[in-house]
Amino acid sequence: MLDNVFIEPTEPAKYAVLWFHGLGADGNDFAPVGHELLRITQLPIRFVFPHAPERPVTLNNGYIMRAWYDIFGLDMKSREDRLGLDEISHKVDEMIKHQIKLGIPANKIFLGGFSQGGAVALYAGLRYTQPLGGIIGLSTYLPFKDHLLAEKHPENQHTPIFLAHGSRDPILPHEWAILSKEALEKTNHSVTFHSYPITHTVCSDEVETLGKWIKAIL
Repeated sequence: MLDNVFIEPTEPAKYAVLWFHGLGADGNDFAPVGHELLRITQLPIRFVFPHAPERPVTLNNGYIMRAWYDIFGLDMKSREDRLGLDEISHKVDEMIKHQIKLGIPANKIFLGGFSQGGAVALYAGLRYTQPLGGIIGLSTYLPFKDHLLAEKHPENQHTPIFLAHGSRDPILPHEWAILSKEALEKTNHSVTFHSYPITHTVCSDEVETLGKWIKAIL
């Protein structure tokens, strides 16, 4: 099991959001967003922010940093780390099972993340064997999008998906988000998509919209 940062609601949790940070960050990175989402939703949601393991990242000349999987390049033709994504997906499965043991059913659990963490949420969530409450990806992309039809699990065919991206993102271009959205829609997934005039970051309007989306689903 991964080390985690937790935010517990003031009353017993009925829902959970498992949130995965971006490359080189850690679980503390999005904790303030968790507090803000609790304020917006006014719902008893437990937020879990795991720390990625430390590993060498090819893109950064093998430098060891917190990363969910390896990154070989930042263009659409770069090789993707199937082994790394499958390994972290197994750990995501363990995290979901742990929340279920704590009394929160799978359909009340959301997977979400920013950048590389959003890619983890999409990859693992679409392949999970029980229906989840929702999948969230901010400033991210859909890994192995051309394999989605063959690899997705039917239990999450109708799981709501929230995507948001900065139109000025210099790291993961806005085009990647559009292509990811189109791949999901092509396979008949329900996608809510928002663009914001920001770089590779999040903004208050984005968090507000996300909070309202979560509240509407729950």
